[in-house]
Amino acid sequence: VQLQASGGGLVQAGGSLRLSCAFSGGRFSNFAIGWFRQAPGKGRDIVAAINWNGARTHYPDSMKGRFTISRDNAKSTVSLQMNSLKLEDTAVYYCAAGYGLGFTDDTYTHWGQGTQVTVSS
Repeated sequence: VQLQASGGGLVQAGGSLRLSCAFSGGRFSNFAIGWFRQAPGKGRDIVAAINWNGARTHYPDSMKGRFTISRDNAKSTVSLQMNSLKLEDTAVYYCAAGYGLGFTDDTYTHWGQGTQVTVSS
């Protein structure tokens, strides 16, 4: 299984970005997908997660209403729409695949390489 995250970049506070995660090398519908982020000097925290068919999603309270995760099983992709971005959203964002909808990084067995998101004032 391979995961390729893309779509990061530099955006002003209040702006939006859409991240994508391309999945290959396995049966996509077998996996839940999570987005995590890691800021310099900090741990890796969950941003959003979606179950195998998109019927269930999870967001931490700080992301609710700003971030939306979605998946297209026909294209083996997951997207993360991020709106109203804040300075504290600056981090490397990773997508990960796991066999259950989990909220911690140890739930996920396959990881992409990460994409940098930088929010400026």
